[in-house]
Amino acid sequence: MKAGIVGLPNVGKSTLFNCLSNAKAQSANFPFCTIEPNIGVVNVPDPRLSKLEELVVPEKVVPATVEIVDIAGLVKGASKGEGLGNQFLGNIRETDAILHVLRCFDDTNIIHVDETVDPIRDKETIDMELQLKDLETTEKKLEKVKRASRTGNKDAQKEEVILIKIKENLEAGISIRALEFSEDDYLEFVKPLQFITDKPVMYVCNVDEASAVSGNAYVDLVKANVANENAEVLVLAVGTEADINELDDYEERKLFLQDIGLDEPGSAKLIRSAYKLLTLQTYFTAGVKEVRAWTINIGSSAPQAAGVIHTDFEKGFIRAEVIAYEDFESLGSEAKVKEAGKMRVEGKNYTVKDGDVMHFLFNV
Repeated sequence: MKAGIVGLPNVGKSTLFNCLSNAKAQSANFPFCTIEPNIGVVNVPDPRLSKLEELVVPEKVVPATVEIVDIAGLVKGASKGEGLGNQFLGNIRETDAILHVLRCFDDTNIIHVDETVDPIRDKETIDMELQLKDLETTEKKLEKVKRASRTGNKDAQKEEVILIKIKENLEAGISIRALEFSEDDYLEFVKPLQFITDKPVMYVCNVDEASAVSGNAYVDLVKANVANENAEVLVLAVGTEADINELDDYEERKLFLQDIGLDEPGSAKLIRSAYKLLTLQTYFTAGVKEVRAWTINIGSSAPQAAGVIHTDFEKGFIRAEVIAYEDFESLGSEAKVKEAGKMRVEGKNYTVKDGDVMHFLFNV
């Protein structure tokens, strides 16, 4: 599962990517610094994993991860191939969620591709290009569906109505993620087309250090603008995060954060938010050999969760022994959880909850 960092050139995408992944992508004060997408596998900060490590004292600890992709900056006309448009749109189509970086700070030393700072204009530029690409996809599909619809094909007639709805909304500047469909219609007619504006989005407002805690007027404009989009807005001082990232000493980092009024790096919040944006959650396995966070989709069954460890676990699934994280933490060990009668045995129909500590029994 990948989250793609997108935005206009020079808004802080690659600097943010470096903060998240420590991959040191090239970052400079000129447009199109990123050409090929940079990919980083990022650990998901989770205090529960640290607590399990403290209680179990394992030989090894493995955190959950999420893939972050730094994609080339987009400009007006990208949907028609301007700038690196075709490459950008191809790269973003391959991601599962979008982290849309908006410049929300003034600095005459940092060039803006449109010369002035206006996050709403910047957002609309990106939105329009993505919507135009989706409109192109819709019109191509609609042409084929209309031919089938005229023959009396009921499914085609139903799909035609849905595609016309999508087309009209895209022409009005409304992204597909803001539209409502029945679950069956969405799965049958919308999802297979892999629309770019159907992907979940989080707006990352890149602010100056003074605005890191409470935001600023630019951030307020963004929040008001996206209020009807069902999208999260996160405030992050990307340049400051980069400075913090350069400090090797943990205590120095902590003091730096305290000085600007933060209790943890904003990048940690962003990674957790991206994880949720991708509709992912974590379950744990905990033993003296290894304490590990496993990534699954929200709503996964116990056999599906077991299959993340090994496909044989899913095929031969018998049952799962499950401990709620809160019980493990409060009682302090698996043995004490068993003594208290808090360990549950769950079957194939169990839906795994975020934070479950699990042990699988299987037979192959």
